[in-house]
Amino acid sequence: MTGARGTIGYIAPEVCCREFGQVSHKSDVYSYGMMVLEMAGRRENVDVGVSQTSEIYFPHWVYERLEVDEELGLQGIENEEDNECARKMIIVSLWCIQTNPSSRPAMNRVLEMLEGALDSLRIPPKPFLSSSRSQAQAPDSSASLC
Repeated sequence: MTGARGTIGYIAPEVCCREFGQVSHKSDVYSYGMMVLEMAGRRENVDVGVSQTSEIYFPHWVYERLEVDEELGLQGIENEEDNECARKMIIVSLWCIQTNPSSRPAMNRVLEMLEGALDSLRIPPKPFLSSSRSQAQAPDSSASLC
């Protein structure tokens, strides 16, 4: 292959821009995280710059809710067990979509987190692509965004 391939919403940042790191097995972890996040939220990941909140970029929207321990209001949640499962999937997915590939867990760790207890998970740092450039994991501020 001579270029990037895949569905745009699932491609790891380093595949498109080397400023974010090297393409590796962690690029697949990113794609997996975006897929699981979409499954848990039952929403497509669309543009963060839209005016209607129903169309806001889902990773950003859900991170903001988790940060303040707000109800997620996800579709199809019928009981506390469903709610815990969805929260676990979302938290694990947010770990998977960290902008810095070295901050993403390996796939065996992703499986351990999904199989483990929700109480043992902590919310990851906000991924750079859905937050300000002041985040610690953001590339050097003198670097271009490609």
